[in-house]
Amino acid sequence: MKWFKHKELIEVGVDEAGRGCLAGPVVAGAVILNPEKRIKGLNDSKKLSEKKREELRLEIEEKAFHWAVGEVDNSRIDEINILNASFEAMHKAIRQIDSRIDHILVDGNRFKAFKDIPFSCEIKGDGKFASIAAASILAKTHRDKIMNSLHEEYPEYLWAKNKGYPTAEHIEAFRRLGHSKFHRRSFHLKSAQLNLDL
Repeated sequence: MKWFKHKELIEVGVDEAGRGCLAGPVVAGAVILNPEKRIKGLNDSKKLSEKKREELRLEIEEKAFHWAVGEVDNSRIDEINILNASFEAMHKAIRQIDSRIDHILVDGNRFKAFKDIPFSCEIKGDGKFASIAAASILAKTHRDKIMNSLHEEYPEYLWAKNKGYPTAEHIEAFRRLGHSKFHRRSFHLKSAQLNLDL
């Protein structure tokens, strides 16, 4: 995995979690890594165990030059659609970074420009660049914490287990009980948005 795309620039890696969910927010992470404080084991958050993600989250938050997390809730997703909500969450995270940024490195193939800062989109970038992998881990762990909390209010949807994704159990509960206040009403079980490339 490469540490940077542009070694000579101050580069922030950005990724999101929760785009393909039926419920809950979309959350983005943004990370500027410190090359003098290497973090072993960084990878696409989906390829890591929950325990490993949590260990790495703590290390990222301790060792990174800067990190931030941005969140857009389900109501806002319904208002502006999931693609724009993903961009908005990314922008929220980037906006919190207290540093000059020369380049934004984004996971996926689409991004809405942030101010006039140059950016690059990298398909499967969370498996190629350390800063994007770190951002994916922060986005995933922070979102999982949110979904665990929402599970306490709506345990019948099993969000502590499925994190809002359309698993068979979640779909069955959704069909039986309908929407909760945290479900995305713009999403349907056959919605094209659940397979939207970003």
